[in-house]
Amino acid sequence: MELLSIGEAAKRLGVHPNRLRAWEKQGLIKSIRLPSGQRRYPAEEINRILGTGGIKAEQDAVVLYARVSTKKQADAGNLERQMERLRAYAQEKGYRIVGEHLDVASGLNQNRRGLERVLKMAERGEFKKLLIEYPDRLARFGYAYLERHLKHCGVEIEVTSQREPVDAHTELVQDLLTIVTSFSARLYGARGGRKVRQGFRELIEDAEKAQKGEV
Repeated sequence: MELLSIGEAAKRLGVHPNRLRAWEKQGLIKSIRLPSGQRRYPAEEINRILGTGGIKAEQDAVVLYARVSTKKQADAGNLERQMERLRAYAQEKGYRIVGEHLDVASGLNQNRRGLERVLKMAERGEFKKLLIEYPDRLARFGYAYLERHLKHCGVEIEVTSQREPVDAHTELVQDLLTIVTSFSARLYGARGGRKVRQGFRELIEDAEKAQKGEV
């Protein structure tokens, strides 16, 4: 009988070793323990799973994703409260949480570790729904492309609340400033970029004052 290490078995199945451990706990795959305590997976078990198209996530399997833009927001507890609301929503709906991922980063940042882990789990078919509080938590721009990719992976995005938090406006302004600074720096250099950023900030402040009737 051919026995495979957890790394070899995971490679054949195209999943992370941690996923194999989780499947074993759920009774979805069997392993043999060597006298040393190491796991070994019979090749027949791997072939069985491959022959049935792989182990698919159950319909109630969900992943939670939360994001705030700044460390200050995270330190104030905004990130944890966001995650707690998502947990409560999942519990109310009767969903089974198989993963929780979060980021402290701008919605413009495409290199977010938490988001990357969500996408990898989706590509491995480990869950069926992604819970987020509102679309901007997933991405400031490009939401439709992420939604399409996740749908291709068999994952549906479920937005738990259409009501944005009070600091959403501040985040949007900061993201706009980042975009303006980036483009103006390319056009006018670093010093010119800072001047344009300052001018844009003053313009936003004037607009906010006008909206409040202060001018």
